[in-house]
Amino acid sequence: MSRILIVDDERPIRSTLRDILEYEKIKVDEAENCIQAIKQFKSGEYDAVLCDIKMPGMDGIEVLTEMQNINPDVPVIMISGHGTIETAVESLKKGAYDYISKPPDLNRLLVTVRNALDRKTLVKETRTLKRKVSSKSASPIIGTSDPIMEVKAIIEKVAPTEARVLIIGPNGTGKELVAKQIHDKSNKSKAPFIEVNCAAIPSELIESELFGHEKGAFTSAIKQRLGKFELASGGTLFLDEIGDMSLSAQAKVLRALQENKITRVGGEKQISVSPRIIAATNKDLKKEIAEGRFREDLFHRLSVILINVPSLNDRSSDIELLVPYFLDLVATESGSAQKEIEQKAIDALVKVDWTGNIRQLRNTIERLVIMSEERITLNDVMKFA
Repeated sequence: MSRILIVDDERPIRSTLRDILEYEKIKVDEAENCIQAIKQFKSGEYDAVLCDIKMPGMDGIEVLTEMQNINPDVPVIMISGHGTIETAVESLKKGAYDYISKPPDLNRLLVTVRNALDRKTLVKETRTLKRKVSSKSASPIIGTSDPIMEVKAIIEKVAPTEARVLIIGPNGTGKELVAKQIHDKSNKSKAPFIEVNCAAIPSELIESELFGHEKGAFTSAIKQRLGKFELASGGTLFLDEIGDMSLSAQAKVLRALQENKITRVGGEKQISVSPRIIAATNKDLKKEIAEGRFREDLFHRLSVILINVPSLNDRSSDIELLVPYFLDLVATESGSAQKEIEQKAIDALVKVDWTGNIRQLRNTIERLVIMSEERITLNDVMKFA
């Protein structure tokens, strides 16, 4: 529900405006003077303001200026029964969304209020999307601990090369982020980054997913489809959870890596492909090889460079940096202000056993933001972490 603040020293005017807006299912707060209005504006989250110009003491133009300094995204509609063209122009120059004369025309008032609320929503959504895009494109690896600094150093060295990379580490440590960093810092950064989650695709469909298929290759193949090897050609193909790939698919991936050629399912023609391969797994591939579940020759093809991403428990000193980063990320995704956290709460988070690693920490921060009051306290961490 939208929320509007009405600022006017005349009670009958406030009551009339309240009745009109509440009939439109808008929540209304009132302020009878400028000092009260600014105080309420600072403490509440409003979608728009209706403000009289002529009031005792500080006038509406001064209130408008103060509100613009506090939050310029909230549209302020000026209203006055003593207005002139000069007054209207001045208020618009100061940043008012619109100007309405008293007594207000009902239709004009409602159209202006609806447009102001729509604008507020669009501004908020646009800023959120821009921040999301910015945060995704930056793709930072947060941390200064020795294990994570070693990962960063390897990325810097290997990214400009064509070497294949195998990323290992427990679930939730950020292996995909490492792969994306390698791509972004490579000469292929403008080309596609294509990801395949080998664990999420049924074994009978993995070959079609990787190599594509021809029309009629199987019952549901109603048209030709390009595989991920073709789509990533010239760019980077990220094979996530490759330890879960079937042996038959492993054999075909090995052949594709050896020959830089693939054949679509149901097809005969060989197609040249040239993606850079980055793979990742949470499994011990040497153990999988010993037990006959992973091909040793494929392992050696993939692991030209091996990157071991540490668990969060092995880099707990980075939590001090990760907590504010995730607080900002949660605020960005929700479009709200970033919530503060006590140092004692951060110290308690450092001591948690993070079996789910970075993913668990991120989910915990989001839960703390939702469940805590004005700021995140030690007590909140004890209850919700």
